[in-house]
Amino acid sequence: MLKFLKGVVGGSGAALKDLPYNIGEPYSTAWGSWVHYRGTSKEDGSPVSIFSLSGSSTNDGHLVAGRNGVKRLRTVRHPNILSFLHSTEAETVDGSSTKVTIYMVTEPVMPLSEKIKELGLEGKQRDEYYAWGLYQIAKATSFLSNDCKLVHGNICIASVVVTQTLDWKLHAFDVLSEFDGSNESSNAPMLQYEWLIGSQYKPMELTKSDWSTIRKSPAWAIDSWGLGCLIYELFSGVKLSRTEDLRNTSSIPKSLLQDYQRLLSSMPSRRLNSSKLFENSEYFQNKLVETIQFMEILNLKDSVEKDTFFRKLPNLAEQLPRQIVLKKLLPLLASALEFGSATAPALTAFFKMATWLPAEEYSARVLPTIVKLFASVDRTIRIGLLQHIDQYGESLSAQIVDEQVYPHVANGFSDTSASLRELTLKSMLVLAPKLSQRTISGSLLKFLSKLQVDEEPAIRTNTTILLGNIASYLSDGTRKRVLINAFTIRALRDTFSPARGAGIMALSATSSYYDSTEIATRILPNVVVLTIDPDSDVRSKAFQAVEQFLQFLKQYNEKTAEEGTVATGPGMPSIPGNAGLLGWAMSSLTLKGKHSEQNTMRTPLSSSAAVTSSSNTISGDANLALARAESGIDLTDSADNHRLSSTASTDGWGDLENGIHDEHDDGKDGWDELEPLEEASQPSLLETIQAAQKLPVSRSKPNVSNSRSKSTVKPSKDEDHGSWGASKVASKQSISKISKEDEEEDPWGAIAAPVPKSSSKPLKVKSGEFADDDLWASIAAPPPTMGAKPSLSGRGRGSRSTAPKLGAQRINKT
Repeated sequence: MLKFLKGVVGGSGAALKDLPYNIGEPYSTAWGSWVHYRGTSKEDGSPVSIFSLSGSSTNDGHLVAGRNGVKRLRTVRHPNILSFLHSTEAETVDGSSTKVTIYMVTEPVMPLSEKIKELGLEGKQRDEYYAWGLYQIAKATSFLSNDCKLVHGNICIASVVVTQTLDWKLHAFDVLSEFDGSNESSNAPMLQYEWLIGSQYKPMELTKSDWSTIRKSPAWAIDSWGLGCLIYELFSGVKLSRTEDLRNTSSIPKSLLQDYQRLLSSMPSRRLNSSKLFENSEYFQNKLVETIQFMEILNLKDSVEKDTFFRKLPNLAEQLPRQIVLKKLLPLLASALEFGSATAPALTAFFKMATWLPAEEYSARVLPTIVKLFASVDRTIRIGLLQHIDQYGESLSAQIVDEQVYPHVANGFSDTSASLRELTLKSMLVLAPKLSQRTISGSLLKFLSKLQVDEEPAIRTNTTILLGNIASYLSDGTRKRVLINAFTIRALRDTFSPARGAGIMALSATSSYYDSTEIATRILPNVVVLTIDPDSDVRSKAFQAVEQFLQFLKQYNEKTAEEGTVATGPGMPSIPGNAGLLGWAMSSLTLKGKHSEQNTMRTPLSSSAAVTSSSNTISGDANLALARAESGIDLTDSADNHRLSSTASTDGWGDLENGIHDEHDDGKDGWDELEPLEEASQPSLLETIQAAQKLPVSRSKPNVSNSRSKSTVKPSKDEDHGSWGASKVASKQSISKISKEDEEEDPWGAIAAPVPKSSSKPLKVKSGEFADDDLWASIAAPPPTMGAKPSLSGRGRGSRSTAPKLGAQRINKT
């Protein structure tokens, strides 16, 4: 501060250098002798407005009045009065002359006359915006006159400025004085600086300097006259040059004409109070004023009023002036959402308004609000964000998604609401490409492995579709470990027929990631069995996939025959039609699950094979949205009763615990322990088909004989090798390795989900008996009984209870 004063006194011009604001270009108009500049803060570059007033000496009359205006503006605070930030006075010496300048810094504003030209509003939209602006100035005038007993003295178009949110604010307080109505007989001047007021703006009593009449009049009389002058200049489009021009009412709206005439009454006592103007005038009753008023008092409204208002707001916003919607309503709506006063239906209007913004403004004004809303505890807000994620997801940067958005979105995977879990799953189609490999393998895939055994069939189906869509974003090692296991061991064995169809299409869509060995030993054996699936839609997709995979193997055979060597590395070309396969899967999920409706899918599916595409990526509408499968499909249909009793009970993961526990996480994502199939000798094709046709609908627990034989029943050869060679044969060594310690270390123990509901009864197998049994055991012959020797004291037929022995008995501590 001392440095600043030293520069002022010395006349070195250092005063402006020490001003914490940069002065920019001036506006063409300003009130009185002030000059209005654009400016920015030196600290953060934020925009401000800087007003300057210069005089030849410190006692200059304009400077004295200017100091009064600065003091008044600093002390008077109101939403419709210009906000004061900073002020200073600098004295510079240039040779023999001295110049004194007052600098006043305020919030960034623009002169009303220039803003009106910039907006270029016409017709109804112009009248609505003028009504909102006059409403704000009338409230500011009422506050000064009725609440503070102050007289502004010079309300006109030059004393009104417009903020960045298009709000009108009153300033030019140089003439502002207290209303002295206590001494009505006094003729002493009440307005000390009334000489600054132009003669065309003075009412008759002020022109005559009849201070006695002014003191006897209401406090609002002079400023009500000023409001009339503002209305005339506003609608006529010209500056008032003489008082007589106020009689020309041709440009004044009819709904405002009567109030306009009462404001300009020749009798001060009969002039309309400014508070009555915005309370009773018909002119202020329009959609824009009512909408903004509702938003400003949103906290006082109940939930029913809020829901009704926000459901109408999207259509209403289209009828309002576009600039006002973007600069006024959109910030109000964003603030209401951030602070929790707006309900979930407000998101629809928020995203609709946001689409009208340019890309740069969208990133600066909308995205920060969206990121904050993801941390909301309101479930309806989170659901609304996920429903509209396709509108803003592409605008989010990868760093923001990975660090700020995904941690909150991931909570929806474990939510008790099935709809929120499904929306969270679908949102990954947009967010997954922006996630890091660490997040995908360490978090996302674990959640997807849990959702693939979700109790909702729609979620299981869409999880398979999502895996097929995001396969290109997985690392090579992750794809090898995850895709085939997820599609064959789980999706193809699901009790829900659309889920099986999705698994087939996912395999075809990701065909370029599999080598010939995987196709021949792991994919085709699992797909071929579905050619006799009870569901016709699944059968048609299975035949199509088999033909495509066989075509590749034929090409591979011809290639190796020519080269004379056998190569097993990856290199399968993208199968024609892959790009459309997942699309058909998703469109089929929109059906109700009726057999007659599913039959309509056959024709487009048969034609999709003719689509030629060299890319394995899911394109078009197929990867834009995941279809919601109807969870209410009747799974008791005879076709589905022939499927496996439970996904979790047949793929080896049904007994694992639910929930995700990071403390037991060893870096695996849920598919690590699924081993590739051994190249065991396969039964003949006729035997496998006959075995599949004899699949039992349900199987009760095998009875344990009461025999005293110490040996257990050995599994048959067919059972030992499985029905289709779909899983590794369980040997004595593998069975002996299954222990409680291994189960605790199994990463699936922390992430598996409950067994999905099914109409058929799951197998009742004792834990530990078939820990490493054939994964296809539920559709093959009954499993061998491996129980221990039954106790003679059990409840078997013919057993008797043993009489207790008397006397001391030796205790077997073993």
